[in-house]
Amino acid sequence: MISLKKAKSIISENIFILKDEKVNIKQSVGRILRENIVASFPSPRFDNSAMDGFAVRAGDTKNATADIPTELKIVDISSAGTPSDITIGLGECIQCMTGAEIPKGADSIVMVEDTSGFSDNPHVKVMISVPHGAHIRKKGEEINIDDLLIKKGTRVTANELGTCATFGYGKLSVSKKPKISIFGTGNELVEPGEKLAKGQIYNSNLYVFKDLAEKAGSKIEMSEVIKDDKDSLKSFLSEALEVSDVIISSGGVSMGRYDYVRDVFIELGVKEHFWKVAQKPGKPLFFGTKENKLIFGLPGNPVSSFIGFMEWVWPVLITMMGEKSEKSIYGILDEPFPRERTKHRFLFGRAKYKNGKLVCHPTNRIGSHMLTSALGANCILGSDPGDGPLNPGDLIRVNLLPWKIIQ
Repeated sequence: MISLKKAKSIISENIFILKDEKVNIKQSVGRILRENIVASFPSPRFDNSAMDGFAVRAGDTKNATADIPTELKIVDISSAGTPSDITIGLGECIQCMTGAEIPKGADSIVMVEDTSGFSDNPHVKVMISVPHGAHIRKKGEEINIDDLLIKKGTRVTANELGTCATFGYGKLSVSKKPKISIFGTGNELVEPGEKLAKGQIYNSNLYVFKDLAEKAGSKIEMSEVIKDDKDSLKSFLSEALEVSDVIISSGGVSMGRYDYVRDVFIELGVKEHFWKVAQKPGKPLFFGTKENKLIFGLPGNPVSSFIGFMEWVWPVLITMMGEKSEKSIYGILDEPFPRERTKHRFLFGRAKYKNGKLVCHPTNRIGSHMLTSALGANCILGSDPGDGPLNPGDLIRVNLLPWKIIQ
């Protein structure tokens, strides 16, 4: 059995980075950028109107009031996508819609609400004095050409998608998706919806694995529940090793009579790097490699599998795609946390911000078989070994679940 720190170090030494590919921007959501996104032009690209109104020379409005308006001649209309090419002169103006390019000769916009309004009349009455530059969005005031917009290694969400589209990126260079095979073992496993016989339980772990792998940005190549039979297991794993970047098992890596997974991995040429880690839950954790394949054997208990995936597999998947793992963050306990004397301890937990500080507490269901402990959780709390519990006010490591919102 090795320490958690040593196990993490071994895995880090064996991670490889996937190649990149170009995809249409429509298929980029959830993918990891492998290029910096820079501005191909300034934003705004040209001086444009922030309001519907009239493009004017500010000097022509300096004496305008509601009681004594200034009358200007309307010489054209400028709208978004159809700019005016007329240069306005003394006493002239141009109707100018929101987003429209500012006509030559104009230096300000007067809002339509401060005039006699849009009409077929060739003149408009301006009822306010406007300052120079009023309601004009200046060229480049947001972004200059060649400014760095998004760093490579960023996951594309709606935020990044909108910016990439705004600057004309029709295709994006992203990491290829890790190809994943997942499997569970056990004669007792039955699919949800089927009737349970005596001694049977429903398969939940593969549903969790599939969702987590896809949330991380992976592609599921194979997924199967396999009976406690060596030949069936060997057949599945032989194919999985051909088509996968990462293989993840649930169950079969402990010391039970029918725990064949570790033996079959080794028979198929997988190099075992470690088998047990000083942690709770999830001590029987297998990690191996074959050429450029990474193999994780997680315990079958549902909490061990879920937490094991998030603590061990998730960081590997995002690193393979070029996304940086978040640095460890720490919260303040508001309830005791039960430490282990010789093992690293993990529990689902709940974190929230209170008076500007991250405050958290563990679930009150601590058994590795109690998957309902994940309900309502938005983080995994982790503690180094130690004598006695951590107490309210003590710091604890917080692994925030990426899809959960911290209030």
